[in-house]
Amino acid sequence: MRMTDIQRCEVRPGRLVEWTLSPATVATAADLPQDSRPPAYNQESHMRTVRSVREDGLFLPTWLGTAFDIPGQVDLDVLQDALCAWTLRHETLRSGLRGVGGEMRRFTLDADAVSLHREVIGDFPDAAELVRRLQDRFDVATYALDWPNFLYAAVVRDGGASVYMAFDHSNVDGHSIQRIPGEIHELYAAGVEGRTVEPPPAASYVDFCEIERADADRIDGRHEIVSRWREFIHRCDGTLPNFPVDLGLDPHDRMPGQKLMQEMLVSADAAAAFEAYCRPYGGSLVGYLAATSIIVHEIGGEPVYRTVVPFHTRVKSRWSESVGWYVGGAPIEIPVARASGLPGVMTAVRHALRASRPLARMPLARVLHLLGPDFRPASLDHHSAVSFLDARGVPGAEHWAEWKAYGLGRVSYGDKVGVWLNRLHEGLWFASRHPDTDVARKNMRLYVERLRDVIVSTAA
Repeated sequence: MRMTDIQRCEVRPGRLVEWTLSPATVATAADLPQDSRPPAYNQESHMRTVRSVREDGLFLPTWLGTAFDIPGQVDLDVLQDALCAWTLRHETLRSGLRGVGGEMRRFTLDADAVSLHREVIGDFPDAAELVRRLQDRFDVATYALDWPNFLYAAVVRDGGASVYMAFDHSNVDGHSIQRIPGEIHELYAAGVEGRTVEPPPAASYVDFCEIERADADRIDGRHEIVSRWREFIHRCDGTLPNFPVDLGLDPHDRMPGQKLMQEMLVSADAAAAFEAYCRPYGGSLVGYLAATSIIVHEIGGEPVYRTVVPFHTRVKSRWSESVGWYVGGAPIEIPVARASGLPGVMTAVRHALRASRPLARMPLARVLHLLGPDFRPASLDHHSAVSFLDARGVPGAEHWAEWKAYGLGRVSYGDKVGVWLNRLHEGLWFASRHPDTDVARKNMRLYVERLRDVIVSTAA
């Protein structure tokens, strides 16, 4: 899916309609007893970060979402049924977290207590005004420290509608949002045709949180995983790595504003040829990390490229259709200055990934807690990342261009760089958020152009 922001997802004028959890559902949730299943370490760390930023006087929106079209005259009752059925399939969306005595405690609604409330907001003939409304509304309605923290909307026009669904990051990850357009389309089409669709039950992210946390709590500061992170962080001067090029950062500004870059990097043919070249070395991820290692060495001069590579933690198939935040990180170090050309760097990347990928199964927040004074946080945005996903196998991916389907991220504040590479049927999509400085824009543009050069020249 093309990752972008709300400003660049082809928002068009129309009548805005919103769906939230009904007042009755919210009232029921207020009186619920504690659910014994704890929050994930990802969720807990995320909430603490947002609270810390708020205490410093900064409102930090952290939502992810999706946008896609439904063609034809849209029946809002059927669409509401589809949205409700999809919501009920994923337990994390009827589960929330409350602060109790300095700790976070979970509550979870029964499925039969959940319903949606629909409201027609009004007509928006100006696309720019509609974009502002959508962003402002999502910022408030998905705020991490409130509940519920997700919102659905549709912009209805003659001959079709655009659907927008936004969630605080504590509810979803990139894989979760990429499945949504296909699933909603399937449910809506069945409703229009009078068919009954009963998708197989989706495993609960709330259950995963309990399992993952129990595993994480079994380790202590002497565990091998903690030791390996400690050594990595020591070589990063006590913190986690940023993108190793000059970003023009003010050392006193912990949360500078950010900007988004996004574009189709190379064609489908070039992406396929590059993948074929990389396959003997371990595949496309190895190639993109190797190319990045070489390019940032050229730009920034660092002899070793250090980064944290995101990996999904859906290690069992039961979690494959589940909505949640199934992401861990693995530290890698690439001695790019000593390697011989792209093949040599790819060999180094392959070895580093094989050695480090198991570390991604342990929540980083747990590791950092166990490190104590051995970890010195440089900012609230922990580390930079380069992520790759081949999304062509996601159900509905072949229709994304036709549906004008986008993955949405809220670009707000942070001093780190995030890079997302998505392999689509039509090519390789590039998106990146980076600090909003002239130096960062210049060096990130140089990175993008060199990355394209490496892929195309290697493919040729």
